[in-house]
Amino acid sequence: MKLFPFIGTILVLMLPSFVQEKMLADVNVSEQMTLAGQPLILNGSGVRNKFFMDLYVGSLYLPTQVQTLDEVLEQPIAVIQLTITSGMITSARMRDGITKGFDAATDNDTHAIAKDIEQFTQQFADEIVDGDQFTFVTQKGKGVSSLKNGQAQGDIAGEAFRQALLKIWLGQKPAQPSLQQAMLLGNDNKR
Repeated sequence: MKLFPFIGTILVLMLPSFVQEKMLADVNVSEQMTLAGQPLILNGSGVRNKFFMDLYVGSLYLPTQVQTLDEVLEQPIAVIQLTITSGMITSARMRDGITKGFDAATDNDTHAIAKDIEQFTQQFADEIVDGDQFTFVTQKGKGVSSLKNGQAQGDIAGEAFRQALLKIWLGQKPAQPSLQQAMLLGNDNKR
């Protein structure tokens, strides 16, 4: 896998910092992070739940705050961070959920990015436990770098894949509408 030039600096995301945090579903969500020397701010975060169970906290970090998917897609860097809050999230369920998310994000036309999706879902092959954190760093025109608990998982080049990934949470058919609203409008959803 070819690593993007900024992958080494991505680890800055995972270093402890003395920034403001907020609690959401027992997860400390940082109000800001720095990536390749560029400060990113929390655009919004919320809880993905199903059947009254919190599954994960999803957060969106951007250089400037925005309120629409189109504005997110125009940002040079956008980071989606998922922090698992439930033992109900297994490797198989996560892969299945992400695959369904790509189907919804592309109106069931994943042909052009099918190999990328297959490669991407492999990062969820290992056991997933409560507290695991997945970070997807998207760079406009370049693609996506992924980390799990601060460890690089790989990169996928391509703007089509980057946009489809962001649309899983922020598109017209998001994983959960209330989570989409919380990430885009900065409203914390509690259920």
